[in-house]
Amino acid sequence: MQKILNYIDGNLLEPSTGQYLDNINPATAEVYSLCPNSDASDVELAYQAAAAAFPIWSEMPTAKRSKIMMRIAQLIEQNIDELALAESIDQGKPLWLAKNGEIPRAQENFHFFATAIEHFASEAHAMGAHALNYTLRTPIGVVACISPWNLPLYLFTWKIAPALAAGNCVVAKPSEITPMTAFLLSKICIEAGLPKGVLNIVHGLGPSVGSAMVAHPNISVISFTGGTKTGAEIARVAAPMFKKLSLELGGKNPNIIFADCDFEKTVKESVRASFTNQGEICLCGSRIYVERSIYEKFKTAFVSQVQQLVVGDPLLDETKVGAIASKMHFEKVLGYIELAKEEGGTILCGGNAVSPEGRCANGYFIAPTVVEGLGHLCRTNQEEIFGPLVTIQPFDTEAEVLEMANSTSYGLACTIWTENLNKAHRVAAQIKSGIVWINCWLLRDLRTPFGGMKQSGVGREGGWEALRFFTEMKNVCVKF
Repeated sequence: MQKILNYIDGNLLEPSTGQYLDNINPATAEVYSLCPNSDASDVELAYQAAAAAFPIWSEMPTAKRSKIMMRIAQLIEQNIDELALAESIDQGKPLWLAKNGEIPRAQENFHFFATAIEHFASEAHAMGAHALNYTLRTPIGVVACISPWNLPLYLFTWKIAPALAAGNCVVAKPSEITPMTAFLLSKICIEAGLPKGVLNIVHGLGPSVGSAMVAHPNISVISFTGGTKTGAEIARVAAPMFKKLSLELGGKNPNIIFADCDFEKTVKESVRASFTNQGEICLCGSRIYVERSIYEKFKTAFVSQVQQLVVGDPLLDETKVGAIASKMHFEKVLGYIELAKEEGGTILCGGNAVSPEGRCANGYFIAPTVVEGLGHLCRTNQEEIFGPLVTIQPFDTEAEVLEMANSTSYGLACTIWTENLNKAHRVAAQIKSGIVWINCWLLRDLRTPFGGMKQSGVGREGGWEALRFFTEMKNVCVKF
C-alpha cells in the first residue's frame, strides 16, 4: 500500500502522529493508498520551515524565482500521463478529462504566474512638481493555501503559483479526499530545485490541519476554495486576527437560454456545462431556464443528449461521466434526488445510482439527472448540490428569469445564450454573479479576475488580482 508523505522543508516526511487515512478510489470503492493524518504539530513544523526560507525566497531576483517556477511547469508537462492517471484514480473523473484539461491547466498556472511576476508593476502619482507618490508591493511572508477535492491539482496550483511568484512561502493543504497529485507535485518541486521550505504541503483533515493553519498566529494570509459553511468558519476564526482572506466558495449557477440562441450549440454546451466532471465544478450550470417558446424543443433535445452520456470506468475513453468523488458525497447527491421528488419534481432522466460492469461494480456512480417541475425557490433550486443533477424550468420574460436567476444566496457564475447583442449585455449587467459567460461556458483567460458575489466568496483570484492579494501595499510620498 503506497504511503503519501508530507512535504516539509524540502523533505518527504511521515506525519508526526504516525497515523494515516484510507485513500479510496471512488470508481472501485477500494483503498489504494494511505494519506497522512497530520495535526497542528506538522503545521507548526511546516510554518517554521517556511519562515526560515522566506528571507531567501522573497529577496531572490524575480527572474530567478520565475526560472524555478518555469521548471516546475515543464516537469508537470513532462509528467502529464502519470499526473492525469493519479487524478483520475483519486477523484473519479474520466482520464481523458484529466489529461486534456486539468493537468495542462495546472501547468499553465505555474507558467502564467512565473511570467506574470516579471511584468508586475506598481503605481506612481505625481503631485505636480512638488511631490511624488509611489506604491511598493512586497511579499507578505508565510501564507496558507487550502484547496478542494473536485479539481485537485488545477486548483491547488491556482493558489500556490501566484503566492510563490510574489515571493511568499507557502503552507498548503490539499483535500484529504484527493491528495495524490499534491504528493506528486512535492516530488516535482524537489526535482525542479525549489529551495527548501518555500513550499510545504501538509496532508490531513480540515479540523486538525486546516484549522491549525487558519488559527496560526503567524500565518496572516488565507486563500481557501471550498464550501460556503467552511468558508464562514474560516472567516469567523480569521477575522478577529485581522488575516487577509480570499474565499472562493459555492455556486448555484443559472444557465439562461433565450429563444433566439444558436440552438444546436446551446444544447451541446449546456450538456457539457451541466455534467462535466460529474457536475462537481463550482461553475457548472445547475439551474437551466429556457424561454417558453422553445422549452419543449430544448427539453427534448437536451434530455436526449444527456441520455447518451456514458457513465462508467473513468479509465475508458468512451466514459463521459465518471465516479462521484467519495461515498459521503455520493450519498449526499442521491439524497438531493429524493428531495427533488419530495418537492414535486419529475425525473426526466437519470435519478439513480449506476453499477458499471467489471472492476467498477461497487463504485460511486450516479446517472446524469434532469428534473422538471420545481419552483425556483425550492431547496433543490436554492442549495448547492455539486453533482450530476440539474433542474430545468421555462420562463416568459427577461424580468422573470432575472428574478429567478438572482434568487439564490450564491453569485458565482452565469451563462447566457442569445444571438441578440443588446439583450446579452443588458441581462449580463443585471445578473448578480462574478462571472458571466455569453454563448460559451468555462472559457477562461487567466488574466481576468475570478470570484463570486454574495455567499460565493470574498475577493478575486487570477491575473493581477492574485498577485495583488499575495503582496502588501505601501505608499511612499516624497516631497521635493
